[in-house]
Amino acid sequence: MMLLNEIFATLLSTLRDVAPIIFVIIFFQLVVIRRPFSHFKNLVIGMIYVILGMTFFLVGLDKALFPLGTSMAEQLTSDDFIKPSTDQSLSIAWQDYYWVYIFGACIGFATTLAEPALIAVAIKAQQISGGAIKAWYLRIAVSIGVSVGISLGTYRIVSGIDLYLFIIAGYIIVILQTIFSPKLIIGLAYDSGGVTTSTVTVPLVTALGIGLASSIPGRNPLMDGFGLIAFASLFPIMAVLAYAQFADWISHRTQLKQLDRKGE
Repeated sequence: MMLLNEIFATLLSTLRDVAPIIFVIIFFQLVVIRRPFSHFKNLVIGMIYVILGMTFFLVGLDKALFPLGTSMAEQLTSDDFIKPSTDQSLSIAWQDYYWVYIFGACIGFATTLAEPALIAVAIKAQQISGGAIKAWYLRIAVSIGVSVGISLGTYRIVSGIDLYLFIIAGYIIVILQTIFSPKLIIGLAYDSGGVTTSTVTVPLVTALGIGLASSIPGRNPLMDGFGLIAFASLFPIMAVLAYAQFADWISHRTQLKQLDRKGE
């Protein structure tokens, strides 16, 4: 009964949150464009699906993903699991938490590879580019970027290094990569950083960061627990740009070899 009450409360909250979107669409369609809705029945059914989907997703976050991320962080940093190499009352040895970094990398890769927004963008990129951009390779590149980013982000939480140092250094690298990358891929690379911060990745990564900061002595969940999403957005840009530069280099080498063969 408590679960039903929670689902109903979440449904009402979702309706309240979606109402402005519905109002804007109706206003522009009927007042600005001044045309009736086409396929109105399908629109209504689709909107019902969206509201129900959001409701159950939010309940699932609260019941499963958030507790799971927090629980994994607490277990990986517990005294029963970690055998400290130094006196933890004096300092934190970042190398003692290597399983946290490995878990962050693995969960970042797995959740991003399954991210619906990334799958949709990758398929569209392949279609528009005529196959020049492979959807699977793009998904792998973005997933590797998130994997590295989350792993480095967990290291930042453990070590206590200021977030802005990583972000500034990361964007300097991105700017340099952008200068030397093919123009075809630049916009897609920057968008790839955004699609990673979506329905699957964000809840679990956020819970991991907060749980990690809550479990490590001397860390503040509010100050140190957040920031992993920034890493998950930044490093996919680097990864896609690196993938484009590598593919461009391979293509250039292949062309040179073909020219050499013709010359012979």
